[in-house]
Formats: sequence, C-alpha cells, structure tokens
Amino acid sequence: MTRYILSRALQALLVLWGAFTLSFVLLQVMPGDAVLIKFQDPELGLSPQQISDIRASYGADESAFVQYAHVLGRTLAGQLGYSIETGVPVSRMLHAAYPTTLRLAVVSFGGAIMLAAGFATAALLVPLRPLRAALRLVPGLASGIPVFWLEIVAIQLVSFHWKLVPVVGVSGWAAAVLPGLALAIPISAPLTQVFLSAAERVMAQPFIDVLRARGASPLRILYAHVLPNALPPTLTISGLVFGEILAGAVVTETVFGLDGLGQLAQQAVANQDVAVLQAIILISVAGFVVINFTIDALHPLIDPRIRRTQAGGAA
Repeated sequence: MTRYILSRALQALLVLWGAFTLSFVLLQVMPGDAVLIKFQDPELGLSPQQISDIRASYGADESAFVQYAHVLGRTLAGQLGYSIETGVPVSRMLHAAYPTTLRLAVVSFGGAIMLAAGFATAALLVPLRPLRAALRLVPGLASGIPVFWLEIVAIQLVSFHWKLVPVVGVSGWAAAVLPGLALAIPISAPLTQVFLSAAERVMAQPFIDVLRARGASPLRILYAHVLPNALPPTLTISGLVFGEILAGAVVTETVFGLDGLGQLAQQAVANQDVAVLQAIILISVAGFVVINFTIDALHPLIDPRIRRTQAGGAA
C-alpha cells in the first residue's frame, strides 16, 4: 500500500512539473509582448528607458531559459509574481477569487453525484422495460447540452420566471446554488453512464440470480451488492469530471457574473497577463492532481482486487 501511494505521489509531482513547463512554453510563444502592450501606451508618457526598466523588473528582457529557471524557483518558494495589468501580487488575486470557484465546484460536484445516484437508481429499478430504456437515453442527451445555453435557461426560468433561486443581490454559498446545479446536469451524465454500464455487468453475474432466488429485494441487491462492485470505475471517472468542472467554471462564472478563477482567467487572457494565467493553470492542475491522487489512494480500500494484486506483487 505504501509503495502504491508513493508511486502515485511521484506521478502527481511529474504531472505538476510537466503542466508547469508546458504552460510556460505555450505562454512564451503567445504573440506580442504583454509588458510593451501595457506600458507603451502614449497616454502613460513613459520614456523608452523607463519601459526598458519595467521590462527588466518583470524579467521580460531575459532569455526564455533564464525566465523559466527564475519562474520555477520563484514558484517553488511560494511566490507567484505580480500581475502586469494591475501590479497586484498574483497570490492576492487568487486568494480573492478561489473561494467563489471552490463553492461552485463543491455545489456542482455534489449535485452531479446526487443526480447520477438518483437517475441511475431509477433507470435500474423502474419495473417497466420501455421506461428503463428511455431513462438510459437521457444521460447521453444531457451530456450534449451546451453549458452556457442550459445556464441561460436556468436563469430565465428558475430565477426570473419561477423565482425559486435568486441570482441577483446574493453572495457566498447562495450565489453558487443555481450555477452549481446548472453545471451539475451535464457533469452528472458521464457518472450515470459509467455507473449504469458497470451495474449492468454486475447484474448479469450468476450470484445476482442466486440473491433474487433467495428473495432479496431489488433495492437491497442494488445497494448491498451491485453498488460496491460498480463503484470503482465510477470513482475513476469522477476524477476526470472534476476537470470538466474547472473547464466549465470559465463559462459559468461569465454567465452568472461570478468573480472566480474562471472570470480571472478570462481577463488574464484578454490582457495577456502571463503571471496570472500561469498561476491559474498551475492551481487548476494541482486541484485536478490532488483529486485524482485521492481517488487512486481510495481505490485499494474499496476494491479488494487491487489489494490482492498489491499483496501478490509484494510477495
């Protein structure tokens, strides 16, 4: 178990380093010079020498290799640099923006799990075969719904027309309810599909027929016997779903006017604010890596086959 966790931790560190390096390279090849774009404005009245000094203060006059070494060392020391657009420390900007995105992620991920659990239960236990078949088509349709369209419809119907959940004049967790639930609908689709596929394979096993013959109820069979066997692949896909949440945060925060990491990333792209962009990429990848590392660590606890494989390898 210890060797398994150490191996996954090493892989996680390599992913973080690779993401940092790739983001640095991609941001370096972006057209234009963000410092010049910001400070060559004639209205600022800066002389060429002053602009040159500003570029030097940001390290923009160094070679790409020197900049990479400097940014890597600075990041390892916990210093993310300064925003070219605002001059504010990037860490301060992230500290102000991440709570909004974190609340959105928690609501959408929790909502997706509840939707997937409820829908999968209905699709497996509804007695009418045509209805079960129709229910199993819904996740595929939900996964194809554009997030921005679904969120606009949610605002118009749920908030403005039905007045169930306000989106104006709210903050904190209340502001994350409607956008989180709207984002949860397409995110729940792959969770439902994977669980249903795994559950169908388990329910086709002979021991399920034995349980039915002994008089076990369908609900007991599902939660006591099918769920533990269908959970590992669903848990694996849930880590990938977290990446969809991070990607959907950009659109969601824009539609609902939330000041989170997604909105900050959009502004950083528009302003070519490299330090902010790289920090957002790094913190997003770090969150994705931590979630998947946690899932990898949980796998041996919920899947005895992995424990047996590890025990056999150790022997």
